[in-house]
Amino acid sequence: MNHVLNEGEYRLENIAARRDDLVMISGCSGGGKSTLLEELSRRGFATCEEPGRQVVREQLFIDGDALPWTNLSLFVELTVSRSINFMTEASRRGGRTFFDRGIVDQIAGLEQAGHAVPPTYLRAVESLRYRRPVFLLPPWPEIYRNDAERRHDLTAAIEAFHHLENAYRRFGYDLVEVPRMDVRQRADFILSMLP
Repeated sequence: MNHVLNEGEYRLENIAARRDDLVMISGCSGGGKSTLLEELSRRGFATCEEPGRQVVREQLFIDGDALPWTNLSLFVELTVSRSINFMTEASRRGGRTFFDRGIVDQIAGLEQAGHAVPPTYLRAVESLRYRRPVFLLPPWPEIYRNDAERRHDLTAAIEAFHHLENAYRRFGYDLVEVPRMDVRQRADFILSMLP
């Protein structure tokens, strides 16, 4: 039987208490994050898909314009909201959850594009925190692929990766680079860093 979420259960205040269970995996687009999250899910951990990929998929399906290449501001608004929802749901559910990108990623993308970051996003990134450290997957040219949801090339992905590193550091996160190796070894590496 599915649990029906009561309005009173959707409490953002719970995120701070569960912060150590909210593990961020970020890094270069096309660096293997989705594959790594699939492996962690296979091992029984809760995972949250990348909000941006979900939004792009939805917008393409409904012929919407909240896409990073047509309306970046609206796209980021939706992905920030989705990230907050994922964090809230994970903190309510309990247990460790691994995330593929989050609020900091969206802010880094806005900044890289030269857009002003709304104060609400800055308040969100300061008050809704993930566990330290954040695990970063570096650029990996040999596995990089474009698809319907990832239209930029490897050079743009690498540039975005550097903006991302700087943004996470600026917002007070420690970074651990996940080595380029087999996905099972990558999962083992991350889990070995989490007591």
